[in-house]
Amino acid sequence: MAAHVLSCCLLPGAAPSSGAKAAAAASSSSPPTLLKPTKSRGIGRRDFVLRSSELAAIFHFSGTTPSYLGVQTNPPSLALCPATNNCVSTSEEISDSNHYAPPWNYNPKDGRRGKPIGKEEAMEELTEVITKTKPDNFTPRIVEKTDNYVRVEYESPIFGFVDDVEFWFPPGNKPIVQYRSASRSGFVDFNANKKRVKELRLALEKKGWASESNF
Repeated sequence: MAAHVLSCCLLPGAAPSSGAKAAAAASSSSPPTLLKPTKSRGIGRRDFVLRSSELAAIFHFSGTTPSYLGVQTNPPSLALCPATNNCVSTSEEISDSNHYAPPWNYNPKDGRRGKPIGKEEAMEELTEVITKTKPDNFTPRIVEKTDNYVRVEYESPIFGFVDDVEFWFPPGNKPIVQYRSASRSGFVDFNANKKRVKELRLALEKKGWASESNF
């Protein structure tokens, strides 16, 4: 073994030195050294987090951006949810408790706001809350924004799973915001989308917003 190690370090065409030959001869005549078995150490919580982070760097499950995102037509609204239990939307029927979420009002009659605000200021408040709030440590990234629409990608801290969240200010005089929050992959989300929407709503309530009902 030592001869292989020593020869690997020589320049091409060079012969091993006398010292190297002596070391190789000594190693070939000496009995092999037996290694003592060591007790294997279980994977601790820190090791698990570290290895999960390493896997996340290798396997990045961001998925493909769905083609149906954005404001739909006939009638104008955000998209409905798929049959899977990893999505909430204000476009669903109220009777669908798995997927329905109530819209938000940024000028509620019984809210904390003393003076009503316009759609532009409401959009600024919404954008501020989005960028400063990280539900379940998901990182928000605004990928599309117009005068009445915002689309955000929320990326999970492990494996890079991405959820698509949309906010839409419908035309008209009502101070209403519709929204949709959905996971790109999987079949269940353990209420991650509902919790995200709730955390955003609670942050907006501090600015005077309100919801038609609570989760």
